Amino acid sequence: MKQILLTTMIVFLGGLAMSIQANNHYFVHSDGQGEGTSWKDAASNLQEVLAKAKAGDIIWVANGTYFPTNEADRTASFIIPDGVQVYGGFIGEEKKLTDRVLGEAKTILSGEIGTEAPEDNSYTVVYFQNASAATMLDGFIITGGYADGLVEGADLTTCGAGIYNNGEFGVSSPMIQNCILINNFSREGAAIYNYANEGETSPTISDCQFVYNRSDFNGGAIFNDGNFGTCNPTITNCSFKGNESMYGAGILNRGLYGECQPMIKNSTFIDNFSVVRGGAIYNQREGRGICEALLEGNVFEDNGSTIGEGDVDQTNKALNVTQDQPSKAGVRMRSAEAISY
Repeated sequence: MKQILLTTMIVFLGGLAMSIQANNHYFVHSDGQGEGTSWKDAASNLQEVLAKAKAGDIIWVANGTYFPTNEADRTASFIIPDGVQVYGGFIGEEKKLTDRVLGEAKTILSGEIGTEAPEDNSYTVVYFQNASAATMLDGFIITGGYADGLVEGADLTTCGAGIYNNGEFGVSSPMIQNCILINNFSREGAAIYNYANEGETSPTISDCQFVYNRSDFNGGAIFNDGNFGTCNPTITNCSFKGNESMYGAGILNRGLYGECQPMIKNSTFIDNFSVVRGGAIYNQREGRGICEALLEGNVFEDNGSTIGEGDVDQTNKALNVTQDQPSKAGVRMRSAEAISY
C-alpha cells in the first residue's frame, strides 16, 4: 500500500513539475537578436513571441516602439493569448517585476504601420478574444489605432482602435493596468471597445490614462457594449482627459437588450467633450436592457456637451454617485502637459 502511495505521489509531483516547467518566461527588446529566453537572448519581434505563447506564460517587453506588422496590413493587431501576462516598461536588465520603474522606460505599441498619415494605420492595435482574468496587459503606451472603416455594427475596422476586447459568444475579461491610451481614433470606442454580444466582457481596468482619443459616434475613450450580452467592467484609478465623441466622450455604456453596469471608482474626468450628450459619461438606456453606471469617488472638471449635463448624463441614470464635483460644462481646452505614469 505504501509503495502504491509513493508511486502515486511521484507521478503527481512529476506532473506538477512538468506543468511548472511548461510555463515560459519570454524577453523582448527592440534590439534583441535571440530567442527570448533572457534579456541577453532577447527576441525583437513581439508578434512572434505572442504567437507561440501559451496560457501561464509571461512576456516582458523592454522600452521601444513595436508595430503589429512590417507590412501594409491594416487588419494586423497584437493578439494577446488567453492566460498570458504581458508586461512593458522595462529597461532590459530587470531580474524581478518589482525592479521595473513605471515611466522610466516607455514601451509603445503603435498602429503607425505606414506613412505619417493616419489613414493607413492599423485599425486595432491590441486584440483580446475570450481572454480570462488570468490574462494581463500592463505597462504599455497604446497609440495610433485608426478604425475608420465603414462596416456597420461591431467590427475591428470601426471599433476599438486602441484595444478591442471581444467577448462575443463567450467571456473576455482580461486585466488592463498601468497603460496609457493616447491619440486613437475610431467610429466607436476609440481607446477600448468591450463587446459582449451573446456573451460577457467584464475586464478590470486600473491605473490607466485615456488621453486625446476620439470617436465619430460613441465612446471617445471607452465603449462598454452590453447589448444582447453582459458588460460589467471595473474601472479604477484611471484618468480621462481631452477625449471627444458625439455621445459619452469619456465612457459610453449601452445595454439596450442586455446588461451594462460598469463600476467606475476613484477616477478623474477632465476637459472631455461630447458634441451631443455626456461630456464624461453617457448611459444609453433605451430598449429593455439594464444600463446603470455605478460611480464612487470620481472627480469631474470642465467636461462639456451641447445638451444635458457636461459630466454624467443623469437623464440616463447613474447610481451611487459620491464625492463628485458639480458639472462645469464648457468648451474644452487641450493641454500640452506631459503624459506620464
